[in-house]
Amino acid sequence: MKKIILAIVGIVVALVVLQGVWLWGFCRFYVGPNQMAIVTAKNGEALEPGQILAREGQKGIREEPLGEGRHFLNPIFYDHEIVPATMIEPGKVGIVTSKVGQKLPTGEFIAERGQKGIWRSVLGPGKYRMNTYGYNIEIVDAISIPIGYAGVVTSLSGSQSPSGEFAGDRQKGVRKDVLQPGLYYVNSKEYKVDVLEVGINQVSLLGQEGSKVVTKARQLGQNDALNTLQSNMLEKQEAKRADYFSQRKSSWDAPAKRGQPVDFAAGSRVRDAEHVQLAEGEMNLMELLTFPSRDGFDISLDMTLEFELDPGDIAGIYRRYGDLPAVVDKIIMPQITSISRNKGSEYRAKDFIVGEGREKFQGDLTAALEATLSAKAVRVHNALIRHVEVPGEIRAPIQQASIAVEQDLTNKERQNTARKEAELNTEVSLITQRGEQVMQETEKLKAEIAADLEKQVAQIQAETLKKEAEIRKLTAAIHADKVRVLGQAEASAHQKVEGEKANGLQLKTAAFGDPAAYARWRFADTLNPRMKLNIIHAGEGTLWTDLEKTGFAELGGAQQLQNRK
Repeated sequence: MKKIILAIVGIVVALVVLQGVWLWGFCRFYVGPNQMAIVTAKNGEALEPGQILAREGQKGIREEPLGEGRHFLNPIFYDHEIVPATMIEPGKVGIVTSKVGQKLPTGEFIAERGQKGIWRSVLGPGKYRMNTYGYNIEIVDAISIPIGYAGVVTSLSGSQSPSGEFAGDRQKGVRKDVLQPGLYYVNSKEYKVDVLEVGINQVSLLGQEGSKVVTKARQLGQNDALNTLQSNMLEKQEAKRADYFSQRKSSWDAPAKRGQPVDFAAGSRVRDAEHVQLAEGEMNLMELLTFPSRDGFDISLDMTLEFELDPGDIAGIYRRYGDLPAVVDKIIMPQITSISRNKGSEYRAKDFIVGEGREKFQGDLTAALEATLSAKAVRVHNALIRHVEVPGEIRAPIQQASIAVEQDLTNKERQNTARKEAELNTEVSLITQRGEQVMQETEKLKAEIAADLEKQVAQIQAETLKKEAEIRKLTAAIHADKVRVLGQAEASAHQKVEGEKANGLQLKTAAFGDPAAYARWRFADTLNPRMKLNIIHAGEGTLWTDLEKTGFAELGGAQQLQNRK
């Protein structure tokens, strides 16, 4: 029995070891960082018609991939493929096209999650593991609106919006709300975004050299990634505008890339030009402002119109007219040419040469453009006339007459100048004479002031000496009084001290009853305290026994010896 149990245990251990070797050696695989594993089941139920990815229990490519880490799959029943995961960097957006899911309704091409087609929602920056056999991810730039621009959004999916109205939710057309400067993760398959310059722009009519539109130059920030996105956005917009110019058969010239030269096409109204360098934010157009004057002469103008597009009106302007070149082409230029011709026909050619007439024409033109374009949501700030080209046959006589008038005025001014010079010389002489007189009066005043000052200084010095003597006299009297008082005080103090000392001696003498006794006490009191007196008894008849006869028997050992007797 024991042998059977040991055999069973051995078999079990062997099976466990074999299973571990099988799993670790043949079933194990590793998915590295930023990777995923697509699993294919070799056995199971067949896929349904039209089905691409298999569910649990079906044969085929599994929909859910495996993430990073260690995994175990039986190679007899499963196969796997390791592929990179989808990485979306900052400033990018992922547009998902699903090959699986429900079919879209007829006429719709934007799908929701779970439907087949282009998903409405987009993938922002991050890491995504989506089966590449069922989903295609297109990575594109996010929408970056530069400073000084607004983004007009056009919806590409849904039902068509009513004519003349903004598109609502799930409708095709231009939307009312615009995108302010910033970064947006927008599905470019669902929405088209056009950037238009807001604020003040210029239309310049350059006479015989043609015309150009000056728009805002791009303002760079400190973020290089955003600058790149904005540059890409503006390049796409420039490509759209180039396409507009190429399709339009008019006097507009196709714009060059920013900073590149432009060739003007020769025409009856525009002379040949070499190469005109366009700065950033400029577009060239071949347009010449020419109109007849009231007296039948052709007038050409160089002028600049400053206009502004408000961000709140930019969507409506784009919906009605299109991009900025179309706005200038369809609204601004026709109004400039029409109003200029209507107003210019009210003036004679001479009026454009004389300053007052040209200023009045400029004021009338500005007021008319402001009134007309404001109704179209274009705000006009200034219409500046820089130069007026008048035909030579009318300009030359007017110029000669003006020169004659100016020459006559010059001669009169010369006469006036000569007269003024004579008057000036007279005035200069009078000024010189008056100056000398003032100098003499000044010297006299200076001498009087100096004498007065000397007199005042002498008086002050005398008074100072007098005051000094008086002070010295008072000081001497005070000093004498001080000496007298101090002498009296010192004498009085000495008298009192000595008197008190005498009184003290008298009191001490009286206390002892005998002056001799007091004297002996003083003698004893002033002896050195370190002095020692040794009395040695040597018998009768010695010096110590004779001390009584000396008068010192009252002191020391003699007194004691006397007392013993």
